Amino acid sequence: MTNLATSVSAAAASAAASTTAFTSTKSSSASSASSASSASTLTQSYFLKLLTAQLKYQTPSSPADPTQLASEFAAISTVNGIDKLNTEVAGIASGSSAAQLAQASALVGKQVGISGDTMTANAAGAASGAFNLATAAQNVNVTILSPSGSIAGSVALGSLPAGQQSFTWNQGTAGTQYTYQVSATAASGSAVSVTPYSVYTVDGVNVSGSTPTLNVQGTATPLPISSIQTILGDSSS
Repeated sequence: MTNLATSVSAAAASAAASTTAFTSTKSSSASSASSASSASTLTQSYFLKLLTAQLKYQTPSSPADPTQLASEFAAISTVNGIDKLNTEVAGIASGSSAAQLAQASALVGKQVGISGDTMTANAAGAASGAFNLATAAQNVNVTILSPSGSIAGSVALGSLPAGQQSFTWNQGTAGTQYTYQVSATAASGSAVSVTPYSVYTVDGVNVSGSTPTLNVQGTATPLPISSIQTILGDSSS
């Protein structure tokens, strides 16, 4: 049994022979261009046309094999199924982008935290940071370090419960990026595990890339939405 490609070739050859007999004015160059065009647009319609040509020009003494025809119908169904699948995937991708854009837009005006320990002072010299305590702490202190690594200041936060905490330091120089270290001890005197966050205020949504990102204060580099570890709330709170 011949496959679809062999059947297509035979049908095309028969069609070409008949066309030459009845329409001698057709040039070989036009036939080649038509074949190239059909080959570049492999669609369900393309398969149907070839199958029709195959049936029309089949040899009376050797008609098309029913099993072969069933196989070709299956190929047509496969092509149609792939077209539908591609359409559905494109729709899903478009929906995901819309959902990401809505999610990003909801963050404008809020403070978000990503993994890190940096903080940048605003025009008033204030800088914010955040961290997570694994357990309740009896004594929590934040040490602020300058770009050179020297101590620029400190914030005593006292006793804090487990979970997300935040702080603000008001003695910085506008536009300067600092780092901070958090030390926390439990009532027993043992150290409490701390996870620090770099805090940024979201100014807007950047849609220049394949997925939305966030424009934030303190850095010219947009933040991927996937990098956000926590949302602190409105920047004014």
